[in-house]
Amino acid sequence: MNHLLREHAPITSEAWEQIDAEARQRLSPALAGRKLVDFSGPHGWRHSATDLGRSAPLAGAGNGLVARQRRVMPLVELRAPFTVSQDELRDAGRGAVDIDLGSLDEASRHVAHAENVAVFHGWEEAGLSGIAGSSPHPPASLGSSYAEYPFRVAKAVETLMTAGISGPYGLALGPDGYTGVVETTEHGGLVVFDHLRQILGGPIVWAPGLRGAVVVSLRGGDFVFECGQDLSIGYDHHDEQQVHLYLEESFSFRAVTPEAAIALNP
Repeated sequence: MNHLLREHAPITSEAWEQIDAEARQRLSPALAGRKLVDFSGPHGWRHSATDLGRSAPLAGAGNGLVARQRRVMPLVELRAPFTVSQDELRDAGRGAVDIDLGSLDEASRHVAHAENVAVFHGWEEAGLSGIAGSSPHPPASLGSSYAEYPFRVAKAVETLMTAGISGPYGLALGPDGYTGVVETTEHGGLVVFDHLRQILGGPIVWAPGLRGAVVVSLRGGDFVFECGQDLSIGYDHHDEQQVHLYLEESFSFRAVTPEAAIALNP
């Protein structure tokens, strides 16, 4: 038994398979930050803090002793509740493979959005500095049209190269920007999306929760997403109508080399 208490839920193994598969299908495309930064873990639910490898002076030891305290970054626990109808679960037991998991879909969107915001923009209350907020480079502009994006992104890549940050590079785009790039063709017929990939040498990712865009070096070691418990589904309680479940994860995020990225504002 673990803290997720899944074995206490009135859910058959077949229904659990549908629920888990739906969560993976919804979360995989939306967790944009993980596609562009180093992923460490999962280290388990008991993993509580990220070791920063640093210490700070500590007073009060007395008798001429020198004391220092190790510095760590506590992990954030993120939980999104959702429900599944008892009637739908009974139909799953009868062989239905299309049970209604709309509440899970909504929870998945909320979790992915919150994780991306933490990675790209930071989370002040949790002590997390995001990629865009920690970059020492002045934010660039994306311009007034999607056709300008290749020029603007090329200038951002040049800024990183001038700072000694090698590639390849990745580009995260907020939903509106991503859609606009996919649909836009430059003069001469070249699709903007393809032109951007040639400039970057790396992926372009759809990033719900991101405002504007971020160009990130993919050389490795610059940004670390440390995962305690990876996104998992747990059981809370149930009544006659609903089974109450939740999506949960724990993580921290560090900008080890903040100059390895540059933000582009819309």
